[in-house]
Order: sequence, then structure tokens, then C-alpha cells
Amino acid sequence: MPASMRDVAALAKVSQRTVSNVVNEYVHVAPDTRAKVLRAIEMLGYTPNATARKLRGGQSNLIALAIPEIAAPYFAELANLIQQEAAGRGNVLLIEQTGGTRSRELSILSGYPAAMIDGLIINPISINAEDLISHRNNVPTVLLGERIDVEPGTVKGAFVHVSIDNVAAARTATDHLLQLGRTRIAAIAATPAVAPMSRDSGPGPRRTQGYLEALQWAGVDAPPELRIPVETWSARQGFAAVDQLIRDGVIFDALFCFNDTLAIGAMSALHHHGLRIPEDVAVVGWDNIAESQFAVPPLTTISADTPSLAAVTVDRLLGLVGNPDQSSDDVVVPYELVIRESTRLTP
Repeated sequence: MPASMRDVAALAKVSQRTVSNVVNEYVHVAPDTRAKVLRAIEMLGYTPNATARKLRGGQSNLIALAIPEIAAPYFAELANLIQQEAAGRGNVLLIEQTGGTRSRELSILSGYPAAMIDGLIINPISINAEDLISHRNNVPTVLLGERIDVEPGTVKGAFVHVSIDNVAAARTATDHLLQLGRTRIAAIAATPAVAPMSRDSGPGPRRTQGYLEALQWAGVDAPPELRIPVETWSARQGFAAVDQLIRDGVIFDALFCFNDTLAIGAMSALHHHGLRIPEDVAVVGWDNIAESQFAVPPLTTISADTPSLAAVTVDRLLGLVGNPDQSSDDVVVPYELVIRESTRLTP
């Protein structure tokens, strides 16, 4: 049985009049109350009034963001920036956590009706091009993060892909360590096998490719024991990976960690074993999260312009909402290597 306005009011703990005021966009509703009602509408799948709302005004001013892990520092920062950008343009942002699982990503990709939201921003981890073709509805969509290549015209509705060049950025990080004279560079979260990348390769394979290219171009060996896979990109896994390297007697003089959280855990393991940073082991991370500048020592890291990334993402999504017939395209956001004390030897 479809959800009613009464159901929405009960879940949001407000009156039915308040629900009606929200769906009819009355301006005197408090922002917190409005967000609570809109969340209840989304959870219950209450679509009739949302449909009428879009028929009256053309837009719901409601967009969704689906990210792998809300608590992860990078995604928490990015979600906050996207929310600010959306609010500044008069939109309410719904945030969903996928856990990076295929089932959850597919559910979100196909589960939001066009009558409910104006657009969707999703950071895909597990879905591929075929999933995008077969499961996506006609909601304007921004793919945030890794590349999913599809043939033009095969996906319903307009979409835009926004990312940084992971391969080039990984080469930059590895080149920096090579220029320091480091030749035994361990890559934490690298894919262990050397295999051709598919068009749906995520950040791990792409960053591994950039790492291997930099070593190859420098004429430096890339032994498989220095490519360290991890279960999750967490501080705990970063610590465990480096701790095991040291216990196994693997020689390394630098670490390229595929995100800052891994790097912070890895540096903790180095400290635990009495190794100096960067004198004994230089360390580079990725994401430039706030904690990276307060690590001991402060962490050198690959940094995308996250505020610009958020602004471009919302701009492009709202552009699709306003013109859903436009062709899909790619936006590559610039990055830089922020050099700090984890790779900078002081005289």
C-alpha cells in the first residue's frame, strides 16, 4: 500500500499540515523541519505529492548523494562541501551510504524515481558500464570518482563524469619519491597482479598503474612483494600492512599509500618499530584530508581541489536538470602534490 501524507507526518514527527507546507515549498518552514520531512518522504517512497510538486514547479529542489562511507574523512568532507553548494543553490541534499557494494549501488541507481529527486550524484565503486546501462533510470546523474566508459546513446538520460586523473596523480606521487633517491617504494592498497585494466577499473588499479609506470620509466624494479593489497582503506589496515612488511623483513625506503587514512596508520607502524620519517622511510598519502597536516610528521599527499570538485559537481548536475537532453561529458579536476615533512629532509 503506498505511503500516505499521514505516514510521512508520523515518521517525521510533524503535522500533516507541515508535510503539505514542505511539499508545496512554503518558505516559512524551518530548514531542519523541512529536511526531516523530505527525508521521511524519501524513506517511505512517498511519490504522489512529489510528482504533483514537479508538475507545478518543474523541479523538486531535492538531489541525492550516494557515497561509499559517510564516516570516512574524505567522503565526510566532500559531502559537507556538496551540501553547502546544493543549499547555496536552493536545493536539499539527501545522503546515502553504499558501503561500496554492488547491490546497494544498483539499488540507489535504479531506485530513485524522477518524480522524487531532480538529480543524483553517485561515487561508484562496484558497478560497471553494463550496470549503468541496464539499471539506471532517467534521473540526471553525475558519476563522481572513477571512470565508467559507456558507448554514447546507450544510457538513458544525461550524465556527467567528474574525477581527477588517478593514473597521472599516482605517477606524480611516485616520481616525487624517486626524486628523493628512494628505490624500494611500497604501494599500500595496490593491486598485486599486473593485468590489463578494464574500462571499469576503480582507484586501486588506476593508482597501481601510475605507480608502476613511474617506476618503469625510471628504470626501477617493481617487485610484487612491494605491492600490498588491503581489505579496506583504513588506518588499521595501513598499520597492519606496514607492520607485516617489517616483520617479514621486506626492505623498503618509501611508502606510497593510496589514501591519507592508510598513510596515517602506516606511519604509526613505522613509529612503533622505531623507524624515522622521512630519514628511514618517506611517506606519501592521497586526499589531503584535514588530519594529514596534523600527522607526525605532517603528511605529503596528493590533493584534489575538493571545494572546486564539489562546486563543479553540483553545477554540472543542476545543468543536467535544466537541460536533460544535453550529451554526456567528462570533467577532469586538477590535482597537486602537497609536500610536507613526511618526505622533506631538513638540513
